[in-house]
Amino acid sequence: MLFKSSLLALPLLASAIPTAKPDGFTLQPESQDILADDRSGFSLDLQDLRLIQFSDDEPPVWITEAEKIEAKAKGQKFFDLTDTPTLGFSSFLLPSTLNVKYSYPEPGNYTKPIKSLFKHLKVDEMKAFLTKFSSFRTRYYRSETGRQSQQWLLKQLEDVAASHPGVSIKEFPHTWGQNSIIARFSPADLKDDTSPVTIISAHQDSTNQWPFLPSPGADDDGSGTTSIFTSFATLAAANFTPSTPVEFMWFSAEEGGLLGSQAVAKSYEDKGVKVKAMEQFDMTAWVKSGTTECVGIIDDYVDAGLTDFVEGLVKEYLDIPPVRTQCGYACSDHASFSKAGYQSAFAIESTFADSNHNIHTAGDTMAHPEFSFSHMREFSKLAIAFAIELGGWN
Repeated sequence: MLFKSSLLALPLLASAIPTAKPDGFTLQPESQDILADDRSGFSLDLQDLRLIQFSDDEPPVWITEAEKIEAKAKGQKFFDLTDTPTLGFSSFLLPSTLNVKYSYPEPGNYTKPIKSLFKHLKVDEMKAFLTKFSSFRTRYYRSETGRQSQQWLLKQLEDVAASHPGVSIKEFPHTWGQNSIIARFSPADLKDDTSPVTIISAHQDSTNQWPFLPSPGADDDGSGTTSIFTSFATLAAANFTPSTPVEFMWFSAEEGGLLGSQAVAKSYEDKGVKVKAMEQFDMTAWVKSGTTECVGIIDDYVDAGLTDFVEGLVKEYLDIPPVRTQCGYACSDHASFSKAGYQSAFAIESTFADSNHNIHTAGDTMAHPEFSFSHMREFSKLAIAFAIELGGWN
């Protein structure tokens, strides 16, 4: 069986052998002028070579950091595999130990305790949190202010967790300085601590099209960070103790090619951690003028069964409807967990076409009529429902 699995993995192994950079990657003179702006407070080598994968159908390629930035600015989506070139190999080589597929219940098993928490989701507190979080000049993962914003977020989480003995907060370290953060609700019975974990996540970093420029990132992904922080704080205040582990994660360096989430997923894969389900919350604030408020349910590059479950949660617990939409290859951190062989899903503020087009600019602020905290609150409800329906409540 192992020999057969190894043979099946050969195409994937071969794809990890990088090729030369593709045609069409030339940093334009005007881009070079922008990149020559003030870089104080950044730790970024524009000539550093990075291993980038733009599609599962093509092998990864080596390009410079500057070319990676330009690809991002042009709207291309990708994994930066430089630090995690073997992510997902275990699901090919050892499918019996990692590649477990879970089924999900019909939503509605914890209706009373879930709905009882919604009254504690305070819009004013969400607004105060995001006002501070989006006030950093940038949360770019290789910037000093990106490190400062991460430390501020860590302090907020530690303050919330201080009164709950079953909650632990830890940094997941990265070489670039802005660490990911994992907040864990341990189960009541310690023998269940190694049971499959339920993960709720967002990314904490932000970027401008050119990372040296201001990037408040209020929607991308300050909104998702705020939505799940509010859910986490509400659960902690209610002394939530699950039957199986529940983790909230705030990833670093999503904007750099899913670097932070890949590192975490690779660590879990290597340790054989079982993941029951993972849901990403990336952009939760925007309701485009003239459209019907909804929850966008991404249905490409995700697990179909888990996506159906999330759609059911929206119908059961939220005041707005779900709408199916697509976002493409490697479009947010759920893709890292899918690549590792785990079941993942992704909820976004609207259909992808109607989402906020101010992202990756200095204009991604709260100062827009379409920016809605009541909309963000609906996603906080979804995160609470996801946590309790899958983690249980002891």
